[in-house]
Order: sequence, then C-alpha cells, then structure tokens
Amino acid sequence: MVSALSLSAVALSVNTVMAQDYNASPEARKIAQENMLIDTHIDVPYRLTEDWEDVSRATQRGDFDYPRAVEGGLNVPFMSIYIPARLEQTPGASKQLAHQLIDSMEALAWRAPDKFAMAYSVADVEQQFADGKISLALGMENGSPMEGDMANLKEFFDRGIRYITLSHSQSNHIADSSYDLRRQWDGLSPFGKELVKEMNNIGMMIDISHVSDDAFWQSIELSQAPVIASHSSLRRYTPGFERNMSDEMIKALGENGGVIMINFGSTFVTQAANRYRDMLKQQIEQVKEQYGAESDEAKQRIAALEADNPFPFATLEQVLDHIDHVVKLIGIEHVGIGSDYDGVGDSLPVGLKDVSTYPNLVQGLLDRGYSEADIKKILNENLLRVWREVEAYAAEH
Repeated sequence: MVSALSLSAVALSVNTVMAQDYNASPEARKIAQENMLIDTHIDVPYRLTEDWEDVSRATQRGDFDYPRAVEGGLNVPFMSIYIPARLEQTPGASKQLAHQLIDSMEALAWRAPDKFAMAYSVADVEQQFADGKISLALGMENGSPMEGDMANLKEFFDRGIRYITLSHSQSNHIADSSYDLRRQWDGLSPFGKELVKEMNNIGMMIDISHVSDDAFWQSIELSQAPVIASHSSLRRYTPGFERNMSDEMIKALGENGGVIMINFGSTFVTQAANRYRDMLKQQIEQVKEQYGAESDEAKQRIAALEADNPFPFATLEQVLDHIDHVVKLIGIEHVGIGSDYDGVGDSLPVGLKDVSTYPNLVQGLLDRGYSEADIKKILNENLLRVWREVEAYAAEH
C-alpha cells in the first residue's frame, strides 16, 4: 500500500520549485541567437491537426510559435510527423495521416516564406540559417506508414522525412516498443532489419527512441551509419523506465558515433515525476475501494489527494544532469537537444516551458563550466555531424 505520506515525499515542493527564477545572461542569449540551434523533436504538426493555430504568429496555446522560436534562438526544429500506434490496424490510415502532416508543414512554409523554409539536407539548413529563416526539417515518429513496402521509404524520403522513429507506443510491423509488453519480434522484424539497411542506403537517420532494448541493440549492430535517439533521456535517473536509455546503451551509441538528444519532459527526467501518476492512481483506487467509487466521501478525499500532491515538475538543473552524465560517459560529441515540445503536455520542467527558453539551458551549461565551443556541439554540431555522415554513406552506396 502506498501512503499519502510517501506520495508527498515523491512529489517535490512545486511551489518552491516554481518560485525559482531563471534569467539568462546577455552572454547566454548571444550564444543561443548567434549559433544554429537544432531540436530534433517538436510535435507541432499533430498539435495543429488537433487544435489549429497559425504558428507563424504568436499563439495562445502550445509550446512553439515563430516569435517564441526567434526569442529562444531555435533555427532547426525537426517537426514530428507523429503517427498514433492504433492507426496501423487500419490499412492506409498511417500513410494518409503522414502525408497530411507533411502537407501542413509545407503549407506553413508556403504561407510565411520570409520566416520558414523546408529543409532536406545539411546544406539546406546551413543556407537557411545564413538567410535568417527557420528550417523546418521532418522526422517521422512511428514507422507504421512504411506498411511493409520499401517503396514507401523512398516516397517519404522524397517528401522530406530525414529520420524515422522505428516504433512508438506499441510494437508495429518494424520493431517492438519499449512501452509494449508484447515482444512479437524480440527486437526488429525481418522487414525492420531490411528497413534499417535501406535507411542507411537512402540517407535517412535511424531513430531508436521508443524501441525496445533488443530492437536498439539490433539496430546498432545492423546500421552502417550513426544512429540517433531523437528524444530520449537517461534510465540512470528513472530506474525501470525502458523508454529511456541505460548507460550500456549510451556507450554503444557513442561507439556507433551516434547522438542522444535529451528529452525535457519531467517524466523522462526524474523518478519522482515518472512514478507520480501511477502512485496517485494507486491512492485513488484505494479511496474508491474503501468509500465507494461514487460516494461524496470518496470524491472529497480524491480532491484532497490531488490538491495535496501537485505534479513534481523537474527543473532545468535536472535536465542538465542528464547532459552532464552523457558527457562524462561518452564525451561532449554525443549529446544534443530533443525537447519533445508540444509532445509532453504540461509536464515540462521549470525553466524550460517553451521554445523561448533555450537561453536558460545555455546559461545552465555556462554555469556548469561548459565552454562556448562545447555548447555549440550540443546546440548543433553533434547532430549535423551525424546527418552529414548519414548523407555521405548514402552517397557512397
């Protein structure tokens, strides 16, 4: 039985945390503004499908819009072409949604050509950075639109997809998912193993975020080019959470030449946030069992539980701990930013609430003794290196 006292201990003192002030210095803002800043996972396309706003202007909702991106120094958001796992059960549905989401990003670039441009290569993002435009690169979150047909890989490459997250919240026809107890393939499917090779050959980055451990190890073994984790954090700080990466996996990623892009979501960053909802749910179920699910007494006690145990938001400092650990483990050349803005709801850490706050991250890195040269690697150079190597491998094969 989980006591209310133990739940309170897991939940941080949110009021105290919220009171912390994050003020990036002029130096930190200058670094963020003058250097290319790449974030490999922003869920704007699906957000706009669910609740459309014109993100070329300031918006009331969400974590991303053009003015906030400019304020934060974001130049290259990889827009997530997110495909819900359930759609694989309906033939054609995954592929159709993927094309619709890509269309929406092309439409955004068309509506505001002075602000945005579609980006398909390292050369594109470098030229668009020089031109003062935000590059809209594309990553596909969940490979279900492949539908078991390699022709679809070429089709989506031609439409601009530059990485594929092999699976998502459920195992699919490509790979097992870290979230899914069913391990139908014990890693990658036969098609998934061929897909990894073809992604190398066509010049598309392989993203191992979301996949099971076995699928990760098989992808690393098969890939002839560096792979990425587009939006993952460290299992060291969230024991038992397979969605994050273990130290052994991170070491293998480093040997592969790849890069882990750190997810900002509180449930990815701290054990307290990761366990919070399950622990609160246990408490609520106990109350319902004791007092009756629909009784006034149960409703009052549940309301009191929720009021007394606010969500334990992570902090910027705890996000920095993840970066520090990767650097100590495999070096500064293998870590970057994969925030998951617009993809983790209201669970974002204090100090990193939207795309305007990257200078706070830069300030934190400066405060921890990172040089400007090191910070540039985290902001863009590490991911660009991988992207170039993936492009070069494809050009040779």
